[in-house]
Amino acid sequence: MIRSLAVPVLALVLIGAAWGATQPLAKVAVSEGHRHFGLIFWQLVIGALILGAVTLLRGRRLPLGPRHLRLYLVIALIGTVLPGLASYSAAVHLPAGILSILLSSVPILAFPVALALGIDGFRWRRVAGLLLGLLGVALLVLPDSALPDRAQAVWIPVALLSSLCYALEGNYVARFGTEGLGPIETLFGASVVGVFIAWPGALATGQFIDPRGPWGAPELALIVSSVLHALAYSGYVWLVGQAGAVFAVQVSYFVTLFGVCWAMIFLNEAYAPLIWAALALMLAGMALVQPRPRTPLVEAGTLGQNAQGS
Repeated sequence: MIRSLAVPVLALVLIGAAWGATQPLAKVAVSEGHRHFGLIFWQLVIGALILGAVTLLRGRRLPLGPRHLRLYLVIALIGTVLPGLASYSAAVHLPAGILSILLSSVPILAFPVALALGIDGFRWRRVAGLLLGLLGVALLVLPDSALPDRAQAVWIPVALLSSLCYALEGNYVARFGTEGLGPIETLFGASVVGVFIAWPGALATGQFIDPRGPWGAPELALIVSSVLHALAYSGYVWLVGQAGAVFAVQVSYFVTLFGVCWAMIFLNEAYAPLIWAALALMLAGMALVQPRPRTPLVEAGTLGQNAQGS
């Protein structure tokens, strides 16, 4: 039993550590002037190359029928492009650790969305989780919050827009499915479609990042973040198949905790007691609202929920 659990537990920690690193890396990526459309474009290109290779190695193909293209478009918009616009904009102004804490609001926000769509039932336990999550956010935005700069508070709702997009994405997949596709193929198709959305945006806004260089820390951070996201997501799908969706969803906690720890270690971020209290409330809220999916498909289909547009 111990031996059988060792590999899934190790995978859970490694995947969480990899995904958690994408928040500090996003902070580095925006540190010298790169902005959302340029970053999203290359993130999608790198992700499409890696996920495309995984798809080919698995002997799968990418359907391109009208209903599949519609799916790719929706997932690209609410799973990468729109949350990427919000998260990269917020990353310019907020510490990476705060971004990681706010990322834990995804399942908390998913609950009221699920209620509104009629795909989940009312549960007092989950209402309590929603209230704890809101209280955690309040500790970050109230006048007496412990943010390094009070002016940063206005960017917290922007960062939460990213989490709301991921919450909408997960509920969309739960409600409408993925047209019979697995999560890897769905995310691959969404990445390809997303490239053609972000490319004109990057050119029109002057945010296109010239791949010819010069290359520095921001460019390397973008590449590493994109690779980690694609590999971590592929690993997550593998873990769902090996250990089940209920076990695999616990990666959410490791993503948040590692995101905060990496920011402290590599970006020298330090947090006041109120911020640690906010983290505790958000994690408690996330524990209470986590659904217990009946099948791995819904959980694995929540594309990108554990990784912030990065």
